[in-house]
Amino acid sequence: MSGFVGVHLSDPWLQSQFTQVELRTLKSRMFNEDEIRAVMQESNTNLEDEIDFESFLRAFLNLQARATAKSGGSKSSFLKAATTTVQHAINVSEKSSYVAHINSYLAEDPFMKDFLPIDPSTNALFDLVKDGVLLCKLINVAVPGTIDDRAINTKRVLNPWERNENHTLCLNSAKAIGCTVVNIGTQDLVEARPHLVLGLISQIIKIQLLADLDLKKTPQLVELVDDSKDVEELMGLPPEKVLLKWMNFHLKKAGYEKEVTNFSSDVKSGEAYAYLLNALAPEHATPNTLDVKDPKKRANMVLEQAEKLDCKRYLTPNDIVEGSPNLNLAFVAQIFQHRNGLSVDSKKISFAEMMTDDTQTSREERCFRLWMNSLGIAHYVNHVFEDVRTGWVLLEVLDKIAPGSVNWKHATKPPIKMPFRKVENCNQVVKIGKELKFSLVNVAGNDIVQGNKKLILAFLWQLMRFTMLQLLKNLRSHSQGKEITDSDILNWANNKVKKAGRTSQMDSFKDKNLSNGIFFLELLSSVEPRVVNWSLVTKGETDEEKKLNATYIISVARKLGCSIFLLPEDIIEVNQKMILTLTASIMYWSLQQGGESETEGSPSAEGSVDGETLSNELGNLTMEGASTEESSQVENSEPSLNSNDKSTAEAGLPAVEKE
Repeated sequence: MSGFVGVHLSDPWLQSQFTQVELRTLKSRMFNEDEIRAVMQESNTNLEDEIDFESFLRAFLNLQARATAKSGGSKSSFLKAATTTVQHAINVSEKSSYVAHINSYLAEDPFMKDFLPIDPSTNALFDLVKDGVLLCKLINVAVPGTIDDRAINTKRVLNPWERNENHTLCLNSAKAIGCTVVNIGTQDLVEARPHLVLGLISQIIKIQLLADLDLKKTPQLVELVDDSKDVEELMGLPPEKVLLKWMNFHLKKAGYEKEVTNFSSDVKSGEAYAYLLNALAPEHATPNTLDVKDPKKRANMVLEQAEKLDCKRYLTPNDIVEGSPNLNLAFVAQIFQHRNGLSVDSKKISFAEMMTDDTQTSREERCFRLWMNSLGIAHYVNHVFEDVRTGWVLLEVLDKIAPGSVNWKHATKPPIKMPFRKVENCNQVVKIGKELKFSLVNVAGNDIVQGNKKLILAFLWQLMRFTMLQLLKNLRSHSQGKEITDSDILNWANNKVKKAGRTSQMDSFKDKNLSNGIFFLELLSSVEPRVVNWSLVTKGETDEEKKLNATYIISVARKLGCSIFLLPEDIIEVNQKMILTLTASIMYWSLQQGGESETEGSPSAEGSVDGETLSNELGNLTMEGASTEESSQVENSEPSLNSNDKSTAEAGLPAVEKE
């Protein structure tokens, strides 16, 4: 999507002189007046002229050229700072580990096998990344089914459009599995900026290796705790913390007296690994490992023992001794995958399964979690219902979508020991929500602190919906300040499809005919004719055909530039919230491209709304009727929403990254 493209310059030549990383770095330094003045003076630029970013860049290039030409000449302090800022050291050992992982997991891929194995001693990895296929394939290894292979452009030679499609698909899909990509753009991947590429690969591999550290996938983890309260705490821990808890659980039983609190300094000696492997795989135990004095020799023996458990050797003894956190975490995660050593006590497992959410709640929790993380907030959300209870994360989200709305002087940052501080945070969350005209009937901050799932989901839903309506309103300059409504989004989509000469239409966002996916494929094709390959589309008559179409729709939308977090099941089952999420996301992308007529899908005079009506519409999802099962449904495409109407408009909005 456009948010990934980066810094644009009007002069193509000037654009070609800088990478996206350099442009972002230099632009961030434009705010230092003293440094700007120093550059302009040294480059003999007239300071009386108005200084814009491109003038500044030309002066910077001029100064850089003069400094380079002058043998032994000194550069300005700003030039030194700017040029050193954009240099990033590459961890050779991590690169080799990631290459080994890729070679192993993609060796049998029909397309990638012709390019593998990659030689870690060369830059072949970065060359291979440039067409976008490798990273898309790696995402599918981490979370199978994320990307429809049919949507990936896999020709031997790709044109710039096809390459950009792959990178856009990659970045939107990476966000959809939980990667943080706010500082990475398609241009960075085209250039294969090494530190950014390795950073993204590291996140993808980490998600893959830690996937099973979840009670839903591994209910045996309940053995790590004693009671229900501890189970709730366990569910709220990030995967890395669960892995440490698992490791210490076995180390304690094995008689290891120290606690491992990190994957760096606490494992450098190799002793913890020796105890852990001896406890998990006594048949391969080598007691003399602990008698070895040389840490590097001990580390090598540990790796040999792990290989007997089929753990692939992705790190070296040196990586253990030097305490490489990423590689050591990956190593422990591999051990967990091959031998977790946990009980299969049916009573405990059934107890853990009782603690997990129903399918609908789980899907919504996932959607909101990924959306919040995509905003680039400081705290990474691992589990919505636990992480929002302090109120701090919600305040961060509110500050992103409504800048200036949070009074940080009255907020307390975690860790919070005194419960009333959490209530204060959450009370401010509710207060801001009411100021934004959310429907928060009989809701208090303590409801969030107590972890009321129904209320939390309803609040987050209104946050998402508010964000999208605001983004759409800002793009609709010709709407003359009129608010965007759910009906406008519906009418826009129908008009788009009709003008493209297609016949399908949707009556509402819960129209059961949408389950076959044809309407959305026609909508996507209407906003960009090249994006849908109709030879891959099924009639959507059987469940299997519907699944194929739904999977393809999501990947095509992401390839186009839509940042969405719904699942194929949401389309097949016509989940009203997620259907509007998808429709609004396509509308947002289309409006960003410009060129829409004044009347195309725009609010009609009759359908325009005033501020009071909008407030009612934003608040129409009442907290009492937040869940899909319990809320009353809107029966037509233009629902009547007034302050006395308790019906629920199951509307939504896409998680589009705010510029």
